Amino acid sequence: MAVKIAIGNDHSAVEMKNEIMEHLKAKGYEVINLGTDSHESCDYPVYGEKVGRAVVSGEADLGIAICGTGLGISLAANKVKGVRACVCSEPYTARMSRLHNNANVLAFGARVIGPELAKMIVDVWLETEFEGERHQRRVNMIMDIEKRGG
Repeated sequence: MAVKIAIGNDHSAVEMKNEIMEHLKAKGYEVINLGTDSHESCDYPVYGEKVGRAVVSGEADLGIAICGTGLGISLAANKVKGVRACVCSEPYTARMSRLHNNANVLAFGARVIGPELAKMIVDVWLETEFEGERHQRRVNMIMDIEKRGG
């Protein structure tokens, strides 16, 4: 069964989303497009929330969220209980976000990185498994903060 990835974006990242979607499909992933396909200005929080909810509900296994910088859309995704979204502009952070933080949503900026670097970041992120062990305790601590209401 193919891994399902929800992908969302705002108007600044339509081309980037399309390139990433094709890249993922070519690698055998199932992709759920939750982003806009329009260049008309829109609100990134809508799409960050959609990606976060898709992941938490189990509709998708993982999520990718793209806006101009990756910051706004990741902040919105992180407001969904159970989401651990991270902004990654290079592969090392992407790897560590999965290895140590068990991130379930990857975010990046279409105005910050180019499509080839984005593909590399996505590949590293998807190929990295959570290490668990001592890191699980820390992830649990993060989730406990969420349970306490921030």
